Amino acid sequence: MTTPLPSGSRRPRGRRGRIAVTTAALTSLLALAACAGPPKDAGVGGSEAKLSASTPPARGEIDSFTWALYAEPPTLDYTVAFDYPQNTILSNVCESLMRWTPGLTVEPGLARKASNPDPTTWVYDLRAGVRFHDGKVMSADDVVYSLGRQRDPDNAAAWAQNFQNVASIAKTGPLQVTVKLKKPDSQFPQYMATAAGVVASKAGVEAAGKNYGTTGGLACTGPFKLGTWSKGQSIELERFDGYWGTRAKAKKAVFRILTDPSARTNAMLSGEVDGGYLIPTESYGRLRDSGVGTLYFGEGLSTVNVNITNMHGPLGDLRVRKALSLALDRTGFVKAGLGGAGTVTTSLTTRAAWAGASEKTRQAAFGALPPAAPDIEKAKALIKEAGAEGKTLTVATSSIGQDVSLLATAVQAAGTQIGLKINLRTIAPNAFTALFTDPEAREGIDMFPLTYYDSITDPLDLLTNFKTGAYLNFADFSDKGYDALVDQATAVYEPDQRLKIEAELQKRVADQLPWIPVAEWPTALFLNKRITGAPTTIAYMYYPWAADVGAAGAGAAK
Repeated sequence: MTTPLPSGSRRPRGRRGRIAVTTAALTSLLALAACAGPPKDAGVGGSEAKLSASTPPARGEIDSFTWALYAEPPTLDYTVAFDYPQNTILSNVCESLMRWTPGLTVEPGLARKASNPDPTTWVYDLRAGVRFHDGKVMSADDVVYSLGRQRDPDNAAAWAQNFQNVASIAKTGPLQVTVKLKKPDSQFPQYMATAAGVVASKAGVEAAGKNYGTTGGLACTGPFKLGTWSKGQSIELERFDGYWGTRAKAKKAVFRILTDPSARTNAMLSGEVDGGYLIPTESYGRLRDSGVGTLYFGEGLSTVNVNITNMHGPLGDLRVRKALSLALDRTGFVKAGLGGAGTVTTSLTTRAAWAGASEKTRQAAFGALPPAAPDIEKAKALIKEAGAEGKTLTVATSSIGQDVSLLATAVQAAGTQIGLKINLRTIAPNAFTALFTDPEAREGIDMFPLTYYDSITDPLDLLTNFKTGAYLNFADFSDKGYDALVDQATAVYEPDQRLKIEAELQKRVADQLPWIPVAEWPTALFLNKRITGAPTTIAYMYYPWAADVGAAGAGAAK
């Protein structure tokens, strides 16, 4: 229900030579299908949408649980795991060198230790005795091979951009791999906790050949292994009893593919499925009041924005962009478009992304941001000053989800109030993602709704998007000073020192508005009364969350 494209999405699979995106934009927008439905107030807000750190821990094991999935993954190959459906499943089957935790911190994964002896060297010492699902023992050769697949241009990996500063990846011991960088890169070690850092069996991947990710096993090490995949219907995961870590509480996890939002909600209400992420916003109230389970909200590291795609027309004047931002009814959009579960903002980054910053640095990042409340008179004055009265702008909209359609409507209402003419261009849900991949699809469109989630807990994940030539920089925003600051921040490993630079980036982007920020949006999770244990945060994209799901009551649950 956001961007991925991360990246809030990643660029979908492409042909050889395509540019990879490092965030969450298309994924998010693909996931917006989970929000489709008639616009209405979901009746969730205030304390009802308070973020939960976690769900109660499981009290026992279960034979199986069933999970709702809004779309079927085209493949489970980790190199192209850019979208919600892939990562929701893959995070339980394939593991990375490092691990994102439910608290959105990074801890050791398949690497028991990561060290940084000099600014351009990362050494990963691997856990001993880790077995792949086929019984083979993980070695340094498997790590070198797995990371190498991300760098191979023939694979068109979604994570290739995260390896742009890598000079070499080499085995330096039976259980040690050393990564040499061309220059210091503070982001690379963080991405080793995402699908970018997945380790699979070299023998297993090579044996599968072109069928890897679509048939048979995934040759990974996680708490579950891939079971039966019934195309168009379901994907089953089976507990891997040879797992090196804590054994999963469920013997089986069954993912039901339910593309219709109403059907997905009804399946949760009836008990046909036990839970799910990416809850349709229009269903928040029904699920909360149903009595069959609990609706949770957790940190999503997600912001809802208006992506400016054309600066050759009226939006090329900063005063017009600022006027639209000033005129937006953010509070009304959060209530209607996000079901009341969200927070208005004029920041492109979430506050949670700044968790590692000092109070002084956070104040520098957020203290000078403009107010979120509308100021119609000031906005009108800016439009008049810019000579833009009566100018026409086109906003893309789609029935893909009410967060998309209602934000487009909110932009239209804001523009109309201040003297602009805003046309809405309806894009079919199955064509909406082309806005991210095809420049021709964006022709004649000046802006469109975009939800973005971070794949790491670092504001630079989003702020990099406004560097000259960045993939999501559709309006070709260019500021040499901004580019230099991005490079400077990337090279700094010390968190608060880096975040101080990122605070300056935040201020610059807030002043220039290449995207117009609207709201922060939490992760939504529903669990029926039978199960518990799933994390509430967006960590489920890269953390083996299904292993924590078990019986809510004492004893085993069937």
